[in-house]
Amino acid sequence: MELETFKHTVLPLRGKLLNIALMLTENRADAEDVVQESFLKLWNIRKKLDQYRSVEALAVMVTKNTALDNLKARKPKASELEMTFLETGTGGPAERLEQKDAVDCIRQLIDRLPSLQQITIRMKDIEGYELSEIAEITGTQVETVRVNLSRARKRVREQFLEINKERYEYR
Repeated sequence: MELETFKHTVLPLRGKLLNIALMLTENRADAEDVVQESFLKLWNIRKKLDQYRSVEALAVMVTKNTALDNLKARKPKASELEMTFLETGTGGPAERLEQKDAVDCIRQLIDRLPSLQQITIRMKDIEGYELSEIAEITGTQVETVRVNLSRARKRVREQFLEINKERYEYR
């Protein structure tokens, strides 16, 4: 596929690919990067594009895979909470195991939150974004972010305490 054919076949898909990347990354700048990277990948295999039944389907698949790869690469290996627990170095293996269980439990509780609260708490407490940055990314007001963050933290705390209360009652 030559440059002109590529321009007429692949580049018009930009809007569709951007929407797909935006759904996966939930960040406009990251979505733009994913689409650009996808276009580069498609350009690098341009001579083989004529062999595909649907270049559009291929472009969608490349974009989806690129977005997922970027999310995996960007995902923090350990949350600040986990690092705080593990860096203390105090206590024996039993205490460290309990701390690891607590971190796993908190992660599961965060996964159960409504999506906006989940996004907000992850961006603030795990990825370290500022409230104004979260507001810009999510398209909400700073006060809304603050309220969602507060509600998310309160809900996680209450559920965590409830779970631990039940655990210790059975001992």
